[in-house]
Amino acid sequence: MIRALALALSLACPGPARACDTALLLAIDVSGSIDRGEYALQAEGLALALSDPAVADLLLAGQSALAIVHWSGVGRQALALPWRRMLTPSDVAAFARSSRALPRAFTASDTAVGEAISFSLAQFAAVADCRRRVIDISGDGPENAGFTVARARRAAEAASVEINAIAIEDMGASSPITAFYDRWAITRTGFVLTARGLQDYRRAIREKLLRELGKPAG
Repeated sequence: MIRALALALSLACPGPARACDTALLLAIDVSGSIDRGEYALQAEGLALALSDPAVADLLLAGQSALAIVHWSGVGRQALALPWRRMLTPSDVAAFARSSRALPRAFTASDTAVGEAISFSLAQFAAVADCRRRVIDISGDGPENAGFTVARARRAAEAASVEINAIAIEDMGASSPITAFYDRWAITRTGFVLTARGLQDYRRAIREKLLRELGKPAG
């Protein structure tokens, strides 16, 4: 009788919820160099990566929080998809669907990488309980407006926020965008992955998510 009562109480009063391990903000370039088709490739690639079973498992294991920022020129940054906790498989599936259908926030503007980082940094106040805070920025060009990227990176490091990047390069052998993000944008503990054209974005974002969330991509 006593054992049955104890079991009933344990089911009625579950233990404390697991704390959020990682708050991951996905900052997506929607500047003028990204046309309609290229934006669709980014949205589809992100949705497919989030739906990948290995990525979804890691999001759920860490009770992670996700949000999406769209960014382009000076003063053109928007919280396109607010923070959502990944507590159940349906949460991950719903976020992936929303990211695929997300309308583009801006068109025909410059590339203000520093302002994108500063805006993204301000969003973490809403997820202060998460152990790690990561900005996952993707872009296909170096900063050509605002010119605040070095200052924004210093602010992120002072706030213990990690910045990683996907550099979307042309199909040739050179890697100027990768070099820019590596030198100016990522934090000391961050990393850059290169996508060779937007067709390669899905592979790169999946690999980056697995690395950020703690599992080798192989």
